[in-house]
Amino acid sequence: MLDYLVTLPRPVKRQILLLIDVVLVPASLLIALALLFDTAPASDLLWSALPLFFIAPILATPVFLKIGLNRIKLMAFEVHDMRRGAFAALSVAILTAIITYALGLNIPRAVVMLTGPVFLLLHLGIRTLGRNFLVRRFNDGAGRIPVAIYGAGSAGVQLLAALRQDFQMRPVTFVDDNVTLQSMTVSGMEVCSRSRLEALVKSKEVERVLLAMPSVSEPKMRRLTQELAEFGCEVHALPSYSELVEGTGLASNLRPVTADRLLGRDKVDLETPEVARAYAGRRVLITGAGGSIGSELCRQIILRGPQRVTLVDHSEYALYTISQELMPLAALHGVELVTRLGSVCDKERMSNVMAESETDIVLFAAAYKHVPLVEENEIEGLRNNLFGTLTTAEAAQKAGVERFILVSTDKAVRPTNIMGASKRLAELAIQDLQTRSEVTKFAMVRFGNVLGSSGSVIPLFQSQISAGGPITLTHDKITRYFMTISEAARLVLLAGAYATGGDVFVLDMGAPVNIRDLARRMVELTGLTVRDESNPQGDIDIQTVGLRPGEKLYEELLIGNNMLPTPHEKIMRAEERKLSQIEMARILKQIRTAIAANDPLKLRAIIEASVDGFHVAETGLDDVV
Repeated sequence: MLDYLVTLPRPVKRQILLLIDVVLVPASLLIALALLFDTAPASDLLWSALPLFFIAPILATPVFLKIGLNRIKLMAFEVHDMRRGAFAALSVAILTAIITYALGLNIPRAVVMLTGPVFLLLHLGIRTLGRNFLVRRFNDGAGRIPVAIYGAGSAGVQLLAALRQDFQMRPVTFVDDNVTLQSMTVSGMEVCSRSRLEALVKSKEVERVLLAMPSVSEPKMRRLTQELAEFGCEVHALPSYSELVEGTGLASNLRPVTADRLLGRDKVDLETPEVARAYAGRRVLITGAGGSIGSELCRQIILRGPQRVTLVDHSEYALYTISQELMPLAALHGVELVTRLGSVCDKERMSNVMAESETDIVLFAAAYKHVPLVEENEIEGLRNNLFGTLTTAEAAQKAGVERFILVSTDKAVRPTNIMGASKRLAELAIQDLQTRSEVTKFAMVRFGNVLGSSGSVIPLFQSQISAGGPITLTHDKITRYFMTISEAARLVLLAGAYATGGDVFVLDMGAPVNIRDLARRMVELTGLTVRDESNPQGDIDIQTVGLRPGEKLYEELLIGNNMLPTPHEKIMRAEERKLSQIEMARILKQIRTAIAANDPLKLRAIIEASVDGFHVAETGLDDVV
């Protein structure tokens, strides 16, 4: 019953609260009369006061609405909200007196005097009881992180009030170094010592500590954070008290550093009507559905109202994880969700999956993307990234799929590594296939580095900062283009809407970001400082270790200056040189032969001769842009 009431719309909740307060008026009158039953016959008192039972609630209703008695949120009911209740009680007493004297009712004056206080007691009692039930319900809610608030001052109390309405964190206790506060109760929650906190963390009763001491100096805050982190729990610092009151600092400072805060530019708005029209009611197949990009594509596409979404991945665990996440979302939007295990290199499997799902659109996000790994496993890198793409694309063409969108990378432009070369060859193979495709429209989307995706610098730097450093850079001057996962996914969806055949779409991501600057920004956002010559007492050191095999100092998005506009001002269409059918067939045959012979040296020689702009990157520390 309580769960049902909690989920009701707010206007309905307000009506319920108003009805309760209106019902309390005759209830208060009845209790006041009952207190006088020993001075007069009960039947006489009730009969004399009968008009009050009908008229007083009617007149009190507009008064309660004017006071806003039903607009006080139950979870936020505090002492200062009692003033409205007191004013309402006074109004009830005055209305009772006016009605009594206006109608000449024969009831004792004590009834008039008692009705107001009784109403106030009932009103406060019911509100407090309801608030306690809600607090207990939320505190016992499964999945909420148990947290301790370090600091029982005004900032801590303010934070407690906010967390009591939060669905992610559950406040367990206050912690304070002031011995006079320990064992006391503040805002209904006990204050404990630091030693007691350590015991709570070890028993898993507390998993996170929120520092609510905005007046503490930065060095002391860092020291306290380190000491508490040794207990084995997460530690987050609160912003200044003024930011907390204004609501500007709570959300961002109680979470780890997010990718969006590191972007260095405004996010690009890629939400357009074309996307909704392109996918509504369609049957979409997504390969690599369990990966960073693939999973975000799944989330975004379901919101566009397709008829069916088919998830394909070769990893059972990845496919299971994303399907479990998406099932409630798909059910909510009335989308059929289908999961299919299989490799994109398996032509028969991909053909069968497309035939049974009657696919209209393929979003191809399956790839080996980590440069050092593919550099050491060039045979498998080419097999998956080139022939997996080609196999799936040919299956899509045979099945009469309308659109096939390949997720590519800026590393495909004048590549210096096998991963980039494999993606460039995949682009060329798709463009060649387009020349012989009458139904299917093929297009490619070239990404920069996706912040927060698996293998990106964000989780790497975060783990290095958590360990106390150092942060390792491959080069002081290395730069990259960055985009968020949501931008990446929506760019793919827009490419599907804009595709005319053989297109290469690129997002205008602004200026490239220096990775050293990114690392420094991450350190500062966590409340620490960089240790360098100007600050030898800093917290985190940044070290340069040299470029990895195949790594570039900087990435490019285009081969030459050949951009064409699209309906979206931030998306460009690149016009680049394509290979003839004979040239492409020759390269594919040579690569197949080298893979079959398991000859990586021959494979590299073929790539160097076939991929325009391919060159081996220098790995020394003295490279310059």
